[in-house]
Amino acid sequence: MPTDRRNVRHNGGDDARPRSRRIVTGKGTTMPRWLREDITRVTRKDRLEETLYLLDSGTEAFADGRYRKAYAVLSKTKELSPRADAVRELLALSAYRAGMWKEALAELRTFRRLTGDTTHMPIEMDVLRALRRGDDVRKVWAEFLELGGRPETVKEAKVVYGSFLIDEHDLQGAWKVVNPKKLTSTPFEEDLRQWFVAARTAALLGDRETALRLIRAIDSHDPSMPGLEELRSSVSSGRD
Repeated sequence: MPTDRRNVRHNGGDDARPRSRRIVTGKGTTMPRWLREDITRVTRKDRLEETLYLLDSGTEAFADGRYRKAYAVLSKTKELSPRADAVRELLALSAYRAGMWKEALAELRTFRRLTGDTTHMPIEMDVLRALRRGDDVRKVWAEFLELGGRPETVKEAKVVYGSFLIDEHDLQGAWKVVNPKKLTSTPFEEDLRQWFVAARTAALLGDRETALRLIRAIDSHDPSMPGLEELRSSVSSGRD
């Protein structure tokens, strides 16, 4: 497992979620029309009803935080509709949340191959980090820089790769990746995560002033961020 999971993007909450058109709907809601249409398009007619039923059950389990259950159900769904990228996506995220690293990696890569979507490449890097496959983390980072992604995905990738470089004791490299340059007055969650890793890096580099400035900026927007108080204490006391 990666060292110090606070420094990566996916430490709980809603970060490991399906891409822009959210799949997980929760109990008592109807499956989105777009999702039903996507599944219908790639699923044999004689398998469609069971596929939709299992997908609904799997998304409900995921929404409830029962990730191993979701993975088990969605694995059956995949057998019925192997070309459904929405199924592959949610299956990958279920495996990731359950700490099933090898299974998550296989499904993440299948999802990316089916769609060309780079949204979950930060998770892919985090899984490789968990598997201690450092060379592959670097390869995926280089590939992501070439392919690009939405602004929020770029920030999440920086969080994961910066945390990886901290693990590798490449603090200068980590700082180049996560340095936010400027602090916006209306940050998104991914900005705050980047600031956190930047603060941690600055502290490790011995730059207490920069670390405390970043910590104060995070505190003004999300004082309950996991690990923030511990980081503040370590920086204030001159240790890390």
